[in-house]
Amino acid sequence: MIRRLAASPLGTIAEKVRAGERLSFEDGVALFRSSDLLGVGALANAVRERRHGNVAYYNVNRYLNPTNLCWVDCGLCAWARKPGVEGGYSMSIEEAVSEAAAGWHDGITELHVVGGLHPSLPYGWYLDLCRTLKTRFPGVHLKAWTMVELDWFARVGKKDVVEVIRDLAAAGMDSCPGGGAEIFEKKVRDVICRDKITGERWLEVARLCHLEGVKTNVTMLYGHVEGVEDRVDHLLRIRALQDETNGFLGFIPLAFHPEETQFPHLPPVDGMTDLRVIAVARLMLDNVDHVKAYWIQIGEKLAPVALHFGADDLVGTVTEETITHAAGAKTSAGLSRAEMERMIRGAGREPFERDAYYERVVRDGEGRVLRANRHDFAPHAGSAAAAPPPAHPSAIDTALASS
Repeated sequence: MIRRLAASPLGTIAEKVRAGERLSFEDGVALFRSSDLLGVGALANAVRERRHGNVAYYNVNRYLNPTNLCWVDCGLCAWARKPGVEGGYSMSIEEAVSEAAAGWHDGITELHVVGGLHPSLPYGWYLDLCRTLKTRFPGVHLKAWTMVELDWFARVGKKDVVEVIRDLAAAGMDSCPGGGAEIFEKKVRDVICRDKITGERWLEVARLCHLEGVKTNVTMLYGHVEGVEDRVDHLLRIRALQDETNGFLGFIPLAFHPEETQFPHLPPVDGMTDLRVIAVARLMLDNVDHVKAYWIQIGEKLAPVALHFGADDLVGTVTEETITHAAGAKTSAGLSRAEMERMIRGAGREPFERDAYYERVVRDGEGRVLRANRHDFAPHAGSAAAAPPPAHPSAIDTALASS
């Protein structure tokens, strides 16, 4: 498969990939427009195996959404509610902690906390929630609050975002999820999330998190009104910030689900698009270690295939996902650790249960966590691209060199 790419329309890009050269905007557009999806996937898989061998990562995590009340009216969202509208809710801190504890299984190592931009909760509530969750679950990594939420908390508390980040980190926030990035291009955001912070502001808040020693993830929502150029621009802005800070743990492509949104007329994303987005992301984001296949969104049958199209991580067991399911997702709301490992092995990959920083989680024979390593995060200084991880033997080097 890879050998034939040298003489194909993807030949120039394949040679760049073989040589470890950075791909350009034009290369990204060409990859999205290529008729050779298998060729694009083969290139991405070669890069994925060069970085991670046959390993596929996952973690045992639990989602917590303390409120879906939100003053922002995003056309893309089927989950949020305005105050007084049926289906809206807001938990007290005690209720949120009880919700986090409900269905606790498999020795969960991470809590993933996001919510709506609540119009009236005070600044101190968010700090108190972090403190209480850390007290109740002291060994669990708290991945809490998107860049959009951090910006909102600063407005609520009349504080600088840096002060907010420091306050939350002191209260127990360990890292941040990558939601709300959507597509950074303004003309797209004006259609799908006009009242949300700009793409530039999202990146600015992420930069401040990284400089404060708080790592984050980063997402891209695709399959709505964006063009391929908007996707490539989004990826290049991520890559540029990663050059500067090395603060992104991983990239998560998110497929748009149109049901119950303001865009029900749009067709759902097909599996070929899902695989292409993952593959192009792996090839363009040469300084981001991990590209994730979010099985909740693309399905339990396609996610294992994505492990051969550039993805190295299936995210996690999740437990009680609500946001994507509100928009019509038909996947399970959560999987067990055994089910995750069975999915990975079914794809011919080796399961690797990780913590938030991709260290191995060690368990005893009863499944209890013996060790979930973590390390200090030192922000990356300078603007040069981060050095790639140690290479694993890859078919791409032999195949292209001999073609």
